Amino acid sequence: MPRRLFLARHGETDWNAIGRLQGTTDIPLNDRGREHGRAIAANLARHGIAEVITSDLARARETGEIVARELELPAPRIVPGIRERAFGVFEGLSRDECMARYPEAWQRWHEQTGVPEGAEALAAATERMHAALLELADAAGGPAIVISHGGVMRLWLVDISDRHQRPFAPLANGVTYVCERIAERWSANRLEG
Repeated sequence: MPRRLFLARHGETDWNAIGRLQGTTDIPLNDRGREHGRAIAANLARHGIAEVITSDLARARETGEIVARELELPAPRIVPGIRERAFGVFEGLSRDECMARYPEAWQRWHEQTGVPEGAEALAAATERMHAALLELADAAGGPAIVISHGGVMRLWLVDISDRHQRPFAPLANGVTYVCERIAERWSANRLEG
């Protein structure tokens, strides 16, 4: 039986706070983001977490380091496959700036019919996340907390859900889901604190 995974979005960064798209740009946590890390740990304290796993980007790594320290666990294991999707020329820009500078690309991106120059394709990012989480779920060990990113988490959550449901809203920093795979099918439910 696959092990239980808890999937959380990293804590807040300054770019999150002002609405800049980060993608693979490596932005550190701010003080509020560090609070998010401590809140994730507090929310998981009773769940017997055995391992902390993070993407290779600084904001996820630092969140994972805080969680590991608070739960008295070893340093996080780094898994690049759960990193954020590259947003190409949109990285570092606000949504308004994307619309003003790249109106056609922004419309295609918003409608999910295309990607801006330098961005990772939606299907590729979703498949990458599926492969990484499947490998993590199939690994031996107790429950693990996986610290990832809002964009790829949302793609994955939408892909495993009933496609007739309303799409997931953007994910808040620090939001955590309980993820289980039974008979080749995933379920994910928001962990309430």
